[in-house]
Amino acid sequence: MWGKIYYSVIAALLVAMAWAAPHEGHDHGSHTAEHHHHLHHGKDEPHPSHDGEDACHLLAPHNADFAFSLYKKLAFHPDAKGKNVFFSPVGISMALSMLGVGAKGSTLSQIYSSLGYSGLQASQVNEGYEHLIHMLGHSQEAMQLEAGAGVAIREGFKVVDQFLKDVQHYYNSEAFSVDFSKPEIAAEEINKFIAKKTHDKITNMVKDLDSDMVMMLINYMYFRGKWDKPFDAKLTHKADFKVDENTTVQVDMMKRTGRYDIYQDPVNQTTVMMVPYKGNTSMMIVLPDEGKMKEVEESICRHHLKSWHDKLFRSSVDLFLPKFSITATSKLNDILQDMGMTDAFSDTADFSGMTEEVKVKVSRVVHQAVLSVDEKGTEAAAATTIEIMPMSLPDNVMLNRPFLVLIVEDTTKSILFMGKITNPTE
Repeated sequence: MWGKIYYSVIAALLVAMAWAAPHEGHDHGSHTAEHHHHLHHGKDEPHPSHDGEDACHLLAPHNADFAFSLYKKLAFHPDAKGKNVFFSPVGISMALSMLGVGAKGSTLSQIYSSLGYSGLQASQVNEGYEHLIHMLGHSQEAMQLEAGAGVAIREGFKVVDQFLKDVQHYYNSEAFSVDFSKPEIAAEEINKFIAKKTHDKITNMVKDLDSDMVMMLINYMYFRGKWDKPFDAKLTHKADFKVDENTTVQVDMMKRTGRYDIYQDPVNQTTVMMVPYKGNTSMMIVLPDEGKMKEVEESICRHHLKSWHDKLFRSSVDLFLPKFSITATSKLNDILQDMGMTDAFSDTADFSGMTEEVKVKVSRVVHQAVLSVDEKGTEAAAATTIEIMPMSLPDNVMLNRPFLVLIVEDTTKSILFMGKITNPTE
């Protein structure tokens, strides 16, 4: 039986413009039907080559840098004070790269520059994501990890066929028609697509659509894992969690004593611990020393991750981890423009690789992520997990104040999800 350990995410890019009447006689249905079903690899098509694998590893350091710079912008935003932060760096990078498939000129170079891809060719980026999605989709039975995309197209609007073919091939995308002239019906259709892809974890993301909209790009990532070593629900107890100096909340605190990889970093004043899932994915927990969250957030970067990975050692640990379920929505327009992606949102946008019919620009980029953590793995496994413990006293890792979490896919070193748990009850 699956444990209720769910992670799901969606980044949606909304492409809008002044709507022009569709050309007479253009039958949009003729090409969307063929794209409506999943054709990521045709039956005669080879799986991604080793070049794709190399490209996938080429993307990893840039994606990690993007993850940390985006985290800092989200965490230090005035609206984020005292709130949980949670997002999928890979999901957002993937969505922006997919937008790049239809971009040209400075619009494309700004998208690539904000992602850290300035030194890469478009073919390397696209093949890297093709390989990454392929790797994620072929995860073991022990976990479910799915990534892909959707393109919602206004009925009668002409999209460049090559764009649809490329996003389908490289980004596992499905295209479908919606009637944006009826915004409520269009929103319902798109929400239905998102809900299906995220196994009903995100159900009502899209609202307030503009009737001038011509296209929406959607990216989703869904992860459901089982702890490699489940927690015993009988040990879960009520405990205090100190949100800040003035606020304490009651949480359901899970407890497990076991062997974990851990490192106490005196220089960066933090404790780092890996809590593995079955398969090849782990949750990295970063617990700053009391009162040191801001310093850790300001300095954290991918070099810390590498250094911590190298210094982790297996130790006996009493782990106290709160049960929680959070949803975070981020509006990314201002942040992406701040990171240098300005043309895409302006009248100078060049998305002629997507549509030659009229000029289009991005109106909104919205991202939503859901994270839910509890004791479960398989119920039966709890009885069969036997660990040989050393005689020394275990380290005590008590997550009773704000901490950072990163969900990392070990093979590709991809940061699938990242965030800060400030208040587990919100």
